[in-house]
Amino acid sequence: MDIQAYLSRIGMANTPVTHTYAFLARLQWQHICTVPYENLDILNGIPLSLDADALYDKIVTRHRGGYCFELGGALSALLKEMGFSVTNYMARFLKNETNIPVRRHRVIAVECEGKRYICEVGIGQNAPRVPLLLEEGIEQEAMGECYRFIREPFLGWVLYEKKEGEWRRYYSFTEEEQLDIDYIQPSFYCEKHPDSPFHQSVMVAIKTPTGRCAINGRDYKVFAGDSLVSMEENVSDERLYTLLREVFGIEWRRG
Repeated sequence: MDIQAYLSRIGMANTPVTHTYAFLARLQWQHICTVPYENLDILNGIPLSLDADALYDKIVTRHRGGYCFELGGALSALLKEMGFSVTNYMARFLKNETNIPVRRHRVIAVECEGKRYICEVGIGQNAPRVPLLLEEGIEQEAMGECYRFIREPFLGWVLYEKKEGEWRRYYSFTEEEQLDIDYIQPSFYCEKHPDSPFHQSVMVAIKTPTGRCAINGRDYKVFAGDSLVSMEENVSDERLYTLLREVFGIEWRRG
Protein backbone atom coordinates (compact mmCIF):
# COMPACT_ATOMS: atom_id res chain seq x y z
CA MET A 1 0.00 0.00 0.00
CA ASP A 2 1.26 3.45 -0.95
CA ILE A 3 0.45 5.52 2.13
CA GLN A 4 1.10 8.86 0.47
CA ALA A 5 -1.12 7.97 -2.52
CA TYR A 6 -3.92 7.10 -0.11
CA LEU A 7 -3.40 10.35 1.79
CA SER A 8 -3.46 12.26 -1.49
CA ARG A 9 -6.75 10.54 -2.40
CA ILE A 10 -8.36 11.97 0.75
CA GLY A 11 -6.88 15.46 0.48
CA MET A 12 -3.93 14.98 2.85
CA ALA A 13 -1.03 14.96 0.38
CA ASN A 14 2.39 15.32 1.99
CA THR A 15 0.92 15.16 5.51
CA PRO A 16 3.41 13.60 7.97
CA VAL A 17 2.06 10.51 9.73
CA THR A 18 2.00 10.96 13.50
CA HIS A 19 0.52 8.65 16.10
CA THR A 20 -1.55 11.41 17.64
CA TYR A 21 -5.25 11.96 18.15
CA ALA A 22 -5.07 15.13 16.05
CA PHE A 23 -3.77 13.16 13.06
CA LEU A 24 -6.29 10.35 13.58
CA ALA A 25 -9.18 12.81 13.80
CA ARG A 26 -8.12 14.60 10.64
CA LEU A 27 -7.69 11.29 8.82
CA GLN A 28 -11.23 10.20 9.71
CA TRP A 29 -12.71 13.58 8.79
CA GLN A 30 -10.97 13.73 5.42
CA HIS A 31 -11.93 10.14 4.66
CA ILE A 32 -15.66 10.62 5.19
CA CYS A 33 -15.64 13.87 3.18
CA THR A 34 -13.82 12.43 0.15
CA VAL A 35 -14.54 8.69 -0.07
CA PRO A 36 -18.26 8.08 -0.61
CA TYR A 37 -20.41 5.40 0.91
CA GLU A 38 -21.89 3.51 -2.06
CA ASN A 39 -23.36 0.19 -3.18
CA LEU A 40 -23.00 0.60 -6.94
CA ASP A 41 -20.97 -2.54 -7.64
CA ILE A 42 -23.60 -4.58 -5.79
CA LEU A 43 -26.30 -3.13 -8.04
CA ASN A 44 -24.30 -4.13 -11.12
CA GLY A 45 -23.81 -7.65 -9.78
CA ILE A 46 -20.04 -7.23 -9.40
CA PRO A 47 -18.79 -9.42 -6.52
CA LEU A 48 -17.05 -7.42 -3.82
CA SER A 49 -13.51 -8.26 -2.78
CA LEU A 50 -12.50 -7.40 0.78
CA ASP A 51 -8.82 -8.08 0.08
CA ALA A 52 -6.71 -5.10 1.16
CA ASP A 53 -5.05 -4.75 -2.26
CA ALA A 54 -8.43 -4.84 -4.03
CA LEU A 55 -9.84 -2.22 -1.66
CA TYR A 56 -6.84 0.03 -2.26
CA ASP A 57 -7.29 -0.34 -6.02
CA LYS A 58 -10.99 0.46 -5.83
CA ILE A 59 -10.75 3.45 -3.50
CA VAL A 60 -7.38 4.99 -4.37
CA THR A 61 -6.60 3.92 -7.93
CA ARG A 62 -10.14 3.88 -9.34
CA HIS A 63 -11.44 6.71 -7.13
CA ARG A 64 -14.49 4.84 -5.93
CA GLY A 65 -16.08 4.30 -2.52
CA GLY A 66 -17.79 1.34 -0.91
CA TYR A 67 -19.88 0.25 2.05
CA CYS A 68 -18.88 -0.54 5.62
CA PHE A 69 -16.97 -3.77 5.02
CA GLU A 70 -14.96 -2.10 2.24
CA LEU A 71 -14.43 1.33 3.78
CA GLY A 72 -13.65 -0.04 7.22
CA GLY A 73 -11.35 -2.66 5.73
CA ALA A 74 -9.44 -0.08 3.72
CA LEU A 75 -9.05 2.21 6.74
CA SER A 76 -7.92 -0.69 8.92
CA ALA A 77 -5.26 -1.69 6.38
CA LEU A 78 -4.09 1.91 6.02
CA LEU A 79 -3.78 2.46 9.76
CA LYS A 80 -1.86 -0.80 10.19
CA GLU A 81 0.50 0.22 7.39
CA MET A 82 1.05 3.49 9.26
CA GLY A 83 2.03 1.59 12.39
CA PHE A 84 -1.15 2.00 14.45
CA SER A 85 -2.44 -0.89 16.56
CA VAL A 86 -5.86 -1.76 15.12
CA THR A 87 -8.51 -4.27 16.19
CA ASN A 88 -11.55 -5.12 14.08
CA TYR A 89 -14.95 -6.06 15.53
CA MET A 90 -18.37 -7.03 14.17
CA ALA A 91 -21.34 -4.90 15.08
CA ARG A 92 -25.12 -4.99 15.06
CA PHE A 93 -26.58 -1.84 13.50
CA LEU A 94 -29.38 -0.94 15.91
CA LYS A 95 -30.53 2.45 14.64
CA ASN A 96 -34.25 2.41 13.76
CA GLU A 97 -34.46 -1.33 14.56
CA THR A 98 -37.19 -2.81 16.74
CA ASN A 99 -35.64 -6.30 16.89
CA ILE A 100 -32.03 -7.35 17.36
CA PRO A 101 -30.53 -7.59 13.85
CA VAL A 102 -27.71 -9.76 12.49
CA ARG A 103 -24.13 -8.55 12.83
CA ARG A 104 -23.37 -6.77 9.57
CA HIS A 105 -21.21 -3.76 10.36
CA ARG A 106 -17.42 -3.46 10.67
CA VAL A 107 -16.05 -1.52 13.65
CA ILE A 108 -12.45 -0.29 13.83
CA ALA A 109 -10.77 0.22 17.23
CA VAL A 110 -7.46 2.12 17.16
CA GLU A 111 -4.91 2.61 19.92
CA CYS A 112 -3.55 6.15 20.05
CA GLU A 113 -1.69 8.03 22.78
CA GLY A 114 -2.42 5.29 25.29
CA LYS A 115 -6.18 5.20 24.67
CA ARG A 116 -8.58 3.28 22.42
CA TYR A 117 -10.79 5.03 19.89
CA ILE A 118 -13.51 3.90 17.50
CA CYS A 119 -12.95 5.34 14.02
CA GLU A 120 -16.08 5.27 11.86
CA VAL A 121 -15.90 5.80 8.08
CA GLY A 122 -18.43 3.23 6.86
CA ILE A 123 -21.89 4.70 7.48
CA GLY A 124 -23.86 6.75 4.96
CA GLN A 125 -26.21 8.27 7.54
CA ASN A 126 -25.22 10.79 10.19
CA ALA A 127 -22.47 9.11 12.17
CA PRO A 128 -19.54 10.08 14.40
CA ARG A 129 -17.26 12.40 12.47
CA VAL A 130 -14.29 12.14 14.80
CA PRO A 131 -12.77 9.16 16.67
CA LEU A 132 -14.74 8.35 19.82
CA LEU A 133 -12.97 7.34 23.01
CA LEU A 134 -13.96 3.79 23.94
CA GLU A 135 -14.87 4.56 27.53
CA GLU A 136 -18.16 3.95 29.24
CA GLY A 137 -20.63 6.67 30.14
CA ILE A 138 -18.91 9.86 29.04
CA GLU A 139 -20.76 12.19 26.68
CA GLN A 140 -18.66 12.99 23.62
CA GLU A 141 -19.68 16.02 21.60
CA ALA A 142 -18.28 16.91 18.19
CA MET A 143 -19.57 18.95 15.28
CA GLY A 144 -23.05 19.33 16.72
CA GLU A 145 -23.48 15.64 17.54
CA CYS A 146 -23.34 13.81 20.87
CA TYR A 147 -22.53 10.17 21.57
CA ARG A 148 -21.71 7.86 24.47
CA PHE A 149 -20.84 4.20 25.01
CA ILE A 150 -22.69 1.98 27.49
CA ARG A 151 -21.86 -1.67 28.23
CA GLU A 152 -24.87 -3.99 28.24
CA PRO A 153 -24.97 -7.70 29.25
CA PHE A 154 -25.96 -9.19 25.89
CA LEU A 155 -25.04 -6.54 23.32
CA GLY A 156 -21.66 -5.61 24.79
CA TRP A 157 -20.50 -2.11 23.93
CA VAL A 158 -23.48 -0.06 22.75
CA LEU A 159 -23.00 3.27 21.02
CA TYR A 160 -25.81 5.71 21.76
CA GLU A 161 -26.53 8.97 19.96
CA LYS A 162 -28.41 11.88 21.53
CA LYS A 163 -31.30 13.16 19.42
CA GLU A 164 -33.73 15.82 20.61
CA GLY A 165 -32.63 15.22 24.18
CA GLU A 166 -33.18 11.45 24.01
CA TRP A 167 -30.48 8.76 23.98
CA ARG A 168 -31.02 6.18 21.24
CA ARG A 169 -29.08 3.04 20.38
CA TYR A 170 -26.91 3.33 17.29
CA TYR A 171 -24.89 0.11 17.08
CA SER A 172 -23.35 -2.51 19.35
CA PHE A 173 -20.35 -4.82 19.33
CA THR A 174 -18.57 -7.34 21.52
CA GLU A 175 -14.81 -7.56 21.85
CA GLU A 176 -14.16 -10.66 19.78
CA GLU A 177 -11.43 -9.73 17.33
CA GLN A 178 -12.36 -10.36 13.70
CA LEU A 179 -10.03 -11.28 10.86
CA ASP A 180 -10.53 -10.06 7.31
CA ILE A 181 -11.91 -13.47 6.36
CA ASP A 182 -14.66 -13.13 8.99
CA TYR A 183 -16.31 -10.33 7.00
CA ILE A 184 -16.74 -12.32 3.80
CA GLN A 185 -19.89 -14.16 4.90
CA PRO A 186 -21.81 -11.11 6.26
CA SER A 187 -20.76 -9.12 3.22
CA PHE A 188 -22.13 -11.84 0.96
CA TYR A 189 -25.38 -11.70 2.96
CA CYS A 190 -25.57 -7.97 2.28
CA GLU A 191 -24.85 -8.48 -1.41
CA LYS A 192 -27.27 -11.35 -2.07
CA HIS A 193 -29.83 -12.05 0.67
CA PRO A 194 -33.45 -11.19 -0.26
CA ASP A 195 -33.87 -9.19 2.97
CA SER A 196 -30.79 -7.07 2.37
CA PRO A 197 -31.43 -3.43 1.33
CA PHE A 198 -28.09 -3.12 -0.45
CA HIS A 199 -29.10 -4.65 -3.79
CA GLN A 200 -32.50 -2.94 -4.01
CA SER A 201 -31.64 0.61 -5.11
CA VAL A 202 -28.89 3.21 -5.30
CA MET A 203 -27.38 4.15 -1.93
CA VAL A 204 -24.67 6.81 -2.09
CA ALA A 205 -23.63 9.36 0.53
CA ILE A 206 -20.77 11.64 1.45
CA LYS A 207 -20.23 13.94 4.41
CA THR A 208 -19.81 17.70 4.02
CA PRO A 209 -18.60 20.36 6.47
CA THR A 210 -22.23 21.14 7.32
CA GLY A 211 -23.99 17.81 6.82
CA ARG A 212 -24.09 15.30 4.00
CA CYS A 213 -25.27 14.66 0.46
CA ALA A 214 -27.08 11.45 -0.40
CA ILE A 215 -28.80 9.59 -3.21
CA ASN A 216 -31.43 7.10 -2.09
CA GLY A 217 -33.08 5.35 -4.97
CA ARG A 218 -33.99 8.16 -7.35
CA ASP A 219 -33.97 10.98 -4.78
CA TYR A 220 -31.00 13.30 -4.28
CA LYS A 221 -30.94 14.93 -0.84
CA VAL A 222 -28.77 17.58 0.80
CA PHE A 223 -28.70 17.78 4.61
CA ALA A 224 -27.46 20.35 7.09
CA GLY A 225 -27.04 18.32 10.26
CA ASP A 226 -30.24 16.24 10.45
CA SER A 227 -32.28 18.82 8.52
CA LEU A 228 -33.19 18.23 4.89
CA VAL A 229 -32.42 21.46 3.02
CA SER A 230 -33.07 20.37 -0.57
CA MET A 231 -34.27 17.37 -2.53
CA GLU A 232 -34.59 16.37 -6.17
CA GLU A 233 -37.10 13.58 -6.63
CA ASN A 234 -37.16 10.89 -9.30
CA VAL A 235 -33.99 11.98 -11.09
CA SER A 236 -33.34 10.62 -14.58
CA ASP A 237 -30.49 8.27 -15.44
CA GLU A 238 -28.44 11.09 -16.93
CA ARG A 239 -29.03 13.34 -13.91
CA LEU A 240 -28.05 10.44 -11.65
CA TYR A 241 -24.79 9.94 -13.53
CA THR A 242 -24.08 13.67 -13.42
CA LEU A 243 -24.67 13.83 -9.66
CA LEU A 244 -22.45 10.81 -9.10
CA ARG A 245 -19.67 12.45 -11.09
CA GLU A 246 -19.98 16.05 -9.84
CA VAL A 247 -20.98 15.54 -6.18
CA PHE A 248 -19.47 12.16 -5.31
CA GLY A 249 -16.57 11.91 -7.75
CA ILE A 250 -17.79 8.60 -9.20
CA GLU A 251 -17.93 7.58 -12.85
CA TRP A 252 -20.57 4.85 -13.06
CA ARG A 253 -23.21 3.43 -15.36
CA ARG A 254 -25.91 0.94 -14.54
CA GLY A 255 -24.96 -2.48 -15.91
